Amino acid sequence: MPIRVIAGSAKGRKLKLVPGESTRPIMDRVKEALFNILGSGIHGASFLDLFAGTGSVGIEALSRGAARAVFIDMDRMAIRTIHENLETTRLADRAEVLRTDALVYLRRRSAEPFDYIYVAPPQYKGIWKEALLTLDANPEHLNPDGVVVVQIDPDERDDVSLSTLELFDERSYGKTLLWFFERPDPEDLEAEEEAETEAPD
Repeated sequence: MPIRVIAGSAKGRKLKLVPGESTRPIMDRVKEALFNILGSGIHGASFLDLFAGTGSVGIEALSRGAARAVFIDMDRMAIRTIHENLETTRLADRAEVLRTDALVYLRRRSAEPFDYIYVAPPQYKGIWKEALLTLDANPEHLNPDGVVVVQIDPDERDDVSLSTLELFDERSYGKTLLWFFERPDPEDLEAEEEAETEAPD
């Protein structure tokens, strides 16, 4: 299944796939729908691509004007593929590629938060839930009003109790489900609470 950059400075560039069966690249039509939802907010934003695989999602963000993107994967072949795809698209100057465990990374204190975090781990292992809970417990990785997108198979759907992040949208595309979570700005929450207090019974 060939994949490509859909829009922006690297539009039309074909991306290499990671050899073997260790990754599940996002379908182009799902990727296009995702970035249509994110819209112009991606321009100038910071993007974290967890379990990055081919790097397709983070590269799409860079192509559409993201200021920087960090790619994280444990697989050696995935890391090599991401580097090759960044060179092909000429976007390496705004990218950082780290070979590390995504969950370990999320448990560390963040030096600089992100506007968007994309979570697309291996299927049927519950890793998406562990990653989301880890992010919820370490929200400093995400800017206030930032967005976390979780990509799973609909069959992986499960309840998850969060204290910081809030689900605000979900979209289904065949065998791909995208969940959108946000980290509400504390000032916005205070304003909402004040409005509720002042509202007449």
